[in-house]
Amino acid sequence: MQDSVEDRMVAIPVEGKGHTSGVLSLPMGRPKKTALIVAHGAGNDMMNPLIAFFARAMATGGYPVLRFNFLYMEQGRKAPDAESTLVAAWQAAYHFLKESSGLEIASVVAAGKSMGGRIASQMVAAGQLPVERLVFLGYPLHRAGDPARLRDTHLYEIRIPMLFIEGTRDALCDLTALKGVLARLTAPHELYTIDGGDHSFHVPKSAGLTEEEIHTRIVETTTQWLAGGP
Repeated sequence: MQDSVEDRMVAIPVEGKGHTSGVLSLPMGRPKKTALIVAHGAGNDMMNPLIAFFARAMATGGYPVLRFNFLYMEQGRKAPDAESTLVAAWQAAYHFLKESSGLEIASVVAAGKSMGGRIASQMVAAGQLPVERLVFLGYPLHRAGDPARLRDTHLYEIRIPMLFIEGTRDALCDLTALKGVLARLTAPHELYTIDGGDHSFHVPKSAGLTEEEIHTRIVETTTQWLAGGP
């Protein structure tokens, strides 16, 4: 992976709010015309091991990938931005990729860890993010341990294909509740589970899997889904 991907640090202007940082991972050969944008979760940034591995591995497979920081992380703050500011950062990343990356892009896939994916999905439902597919790297369906109050209403408004990658021990995504939500979706969707995985896809030592092996499974699943495979 080290030799087949070029990482470029970029500055992404966010309208009325300054700039944030991003990393554009480019295949060394001819890139595909489908690109991905990857957003981090509430408690990490674009250098999170899963986010970085996912971005570089997808780029190794030929997909240009842009990952970016939300402004609060860029500015060294712990509390996430107001939702309008999170939306502004997502939109800025999209416009940067389409207009300033120098790439010939026919379609864009939005991917996100937890909060990053949730915000993207809300934007898609509201017509604020014109992407062709959504990938959830652990969708936060509810607050920890509270599956009675679901963040699902907007999902039923989405019409583009969605891939849900979830850990079976995720305290923020009860699988029984999620399967109930998926049964009501009208858009094409798939669910892939990491057995024993928590919200960060960490598994018990007894599973005998390394972090890299789990991340590789996530990449392989996403790649197959984008290609229309199983």
